[in-house]
Amino acid sequence: MSLSAVLLAAGASPSPSPSETEAPSVPTLQDAQESATNAAGWIEQNWSTWLAIGLRVLLILVIAAVLRVAVRRAITKLIDRMNRPADATSTTALGGLLVNAERRRQRAAAIGSVLRSVASFLILGTAALMVLGTFQINLAPLLASAGVAGVAIGFGARNLVTDFLSGVFMILEDQYGVGDTIDAGVASGEVIEVGLRVTKLRGDNGEIWYVRNGEVKRIGNLSQGWATAGVDVTVRANEDLDRVKATLDEVAEKMGKEEPWNELLWSPIEVLGLDSVLLDSMVVRVTAKTMPGKSLSVERELRWRIKRAFDAADIQIVGGATAPALDEPAADPTASVAPPSAYANTGSPQSAAASPLTPPTTK
Repeated sequence: MSLSAVLLAAGASPSPSPSETEAPSVPTLQDAQESATNAAGWIEQNWSTWLAIGLRVLLILVIAAVLRVAVRRAITKLIDRMNRPADATSTTALGGLLVNAERRRQRAAAIGSVLRSVASFLILGTAALMVLGTFQINLAPLLASAGVAGVAIGFGARNLVTDFLSGVFMILEDQYGVGDTIDAGVASGEVIEVGLRVTKLRGDNGEIWYVRNGEVKRIGNLSQGWATAGVDVTVRANEDLDRVKATLDEVAEKMGKEEPWNELLWSPIEVLGLDSVLLDSMVVRVTAKTMPGKSLSVERELRWRIKRAFDAADIQIVGGATAPALDEPAADPTASVAPPSAYANTGSPQSAAASPLTPPTTK
């Protein structure tokens, strides 16, 4: 029996000979034409969808760009309007602040920067989400992940977020500016820099305080609006009040007309009248509204002028608590005082001038 017969009997097919192996098929021109036809049909079926998506994305980007430019121009116009000099006679709250040009410029620049950044973030972020939605991307997992990440970051950096938001509201509300003297509770001094997170103050001794905006619970601005200069003049109780008031009115009128005090005084110097009356003295109150931060200078100059005017008018200024009696001469502090007698409490007839060391005589 031959080998072929054995293999056929075992159920195995004989391996083909090399001559019997078929050659690989080569794509013909008809096959290429059929593939091109299928691709063209697929493109023809989907081109309208692609065109619609492209036009929608382009429209979103164009609208976002135009809206961003329009909002930034509106913010710029608003900042330019804020930079205009405030009317000193205005009765509005902003007009009553009377801030200087440099401070107004810095405040406007800070507000403009914050508003532009917020507007750009909102517009571009919304446009990006709309583009992703156009490509049929499910935004729910993305928004959920972003929300969880935002909560985690906000919880971990809550102090930073608090400082930033506090700084934004401080700038927007114009609570203070560069050059102002403020009392922030944790520190006080002159403001040398206002940031969104930290405010720098220069103290009275030259030290620099870095105050986080989130730690400031109250702010006392000593340079905003106007300041009050008050002087208490203590005179003898028997002085002529009409003459005292006439002298003070003359000093106030003369000082209000001279430079530079006529610029520092924002209201006429007023003699309010008697602030208190004691047995041997009385206090007359003089006050005036001044430019912020200039009240101490006005008070010093006012005391100087009042003292010179009272000396010329022979009006004596005294201390209310230590004034001497009016009808009795003051005691001579150099007069000697006799020592007390050793028998002052025993009823002894000895003289008070006797020496306490002298023993009593016996008969």
